[in-house]
Amino acid sequence: MANPIKFGTDGWRGIIAEDFTFDNVRLCAQAVAEYLKQNGLDKQSLVIGYDTRFASEDFAAASAEVLAGNNIRVHLCLKPAPTPVVSFAVLTTKSAGAIVITASHNPGSWSGFKYKSQDGASAPEEVTSQIEKNIASLTQQVGGVKRLALDRALKKGLVDYLDPSPAYFDHISRFVNIEELRRQKLNILVDSMYGAGSGYFKAVLQGGNLKITEINAERNPSFPQIQPEPIAKNLIKLSQLVVEQEANVGLATDGDADRIGVIDEKGQFLTQHQVFALLCLYLLEVRGQRGALIKTLTSTTMISRLGKLFDVPVYETPVGFKYVAPLMMEKNAIIGGEESGGYGFRGHVPERDAILAGLYFLDLMVKTGKTPSQLLNYLYSKVGPHYYDRRDFHISTAERQTILHRLNSSPPNTIAGSKVTTVDTTDGFRFFLAGESWLLIRFSGTEPLVRIYSEAESLERARLLLDEGRKLVGL
Repeated sequence: MANPIKFGTDGWRGIIAEDFTFDNVRLCAQAVAEYLKQNGLDKQSLVIGYDTRFASEDFAAASAEVLAGNNIRVHLCLKPAPTPVVSFAVLTTKSAGAIVITASHNPGSWSGFKYKSQDGASAPEEVTSQIEKNIASLTQQVGGVKRLALDRALKKGLVDYLDPSPAYFDHISRFVNIEELRRQKLNILVDSMYGAGSGYFKAVLQGGNLKITEINAERNPSFPQIQPEPIAKNLIKLSQLVVEQEANVGLATDGDADRIGVIDEKGQFLTQHQVFALLCLYLLEVRGQRGALIKTLTSTTMISRLGKLFDVPVYETPVGFKYVAPLMMEKNAIIGGEESGGYGFRGHVPERDAILAGLYFLDLMVKTGKTPSQLLNYLYSKVGPHYYDRRDFHISTAERQTILHRLNSSPPNTIAGSKVTTVDTTDGFRFFLAGESWLLIRFSGTEPLVRIYSEAESLERARLLLDEGRKLVGL
């Protein structure tokens, strides 16, 4: 095998037909079957879901055949489904976990294999490490992968087809007053980015005064002209349409609908940090909830400000929802979020969910009577202005080692004229500067990238810090 199979911040990802092959997917599925047997979970069923990428349903079927070959029952999704919907199906079917065939926001040439644990959350490191060990062991064996043809597995009752959406719709309707939302005269544009979230906002909200227009809703595995990540550069069409059609808001979901992007009524992209802080403000002030807030270390300091303002604890984790979810459950947190635009909520499956996040954002608009841009001004009146930016650079393995050596051996004392007050190496190199600004340099857990992040009191300052960060890594 050219590259060993490693589970990063959220599963294993590879380029289709290069690393992501049927043989490797079957190997992963067999490793999951071994994990279930090793932990006495093989008497329970497993859910298998998939996104809209090339051959996703075929990779899912191949996984189902392997589980069935190990005499483990499988609920195989009938059609592409958002990852949070598959995760919720783990709970409704009382399954041991789920396999989701998805590469989330990666380009169309990629696919991925995510594993969800018994609570529907992203599997913690101890679980994925055990699966990785099983994969390594299986590669040394001949005939270690068991299979039962899908038609035979269906006849034997080891595989059945599942539509996970009805139970999910019923569940999320308990979090927001759907009827109140439907009565609003709002014009909403939705960009499904050709992904698995297609049709979900319409299915929940149609039938009232709301006008919902969906773009990029058809299945197109090449994701033409976009990467299915809901960030500003990929949402130009949505931004333009919001202005042209005088929409009140634009909502976008990524390839597997666990991340959300928001465009305000002026066509401006709200950063993931602004949306995270607004959702925290909504739950704390509008909904009157109390409890911990969980953020990853790449997330905005506005969350910490809100924690102080409402006297609730704020906890920080490394990047990856597999770190956020366990802490959310342990602390009974009201929300957990990360810089990528993924947010999870108390009372729901401990998983990022763009559909529920979008409904909460709409409810925030309705309850306050404010437009998205007015909401941002209101947030800044509470916590002060915060501006964030990020740049990603492709690097080789050799460049990664060079950057690591440089930052370890000679970390800077000042950056862009500000003194470095603290250095945090929990996940990368985060430099806290005088005032509340910071610069972070870290390596992606799923792609050959170095990411440079910054937050400051102005956008100009945030971008200057990024320029300095680029010089630090030598790119």
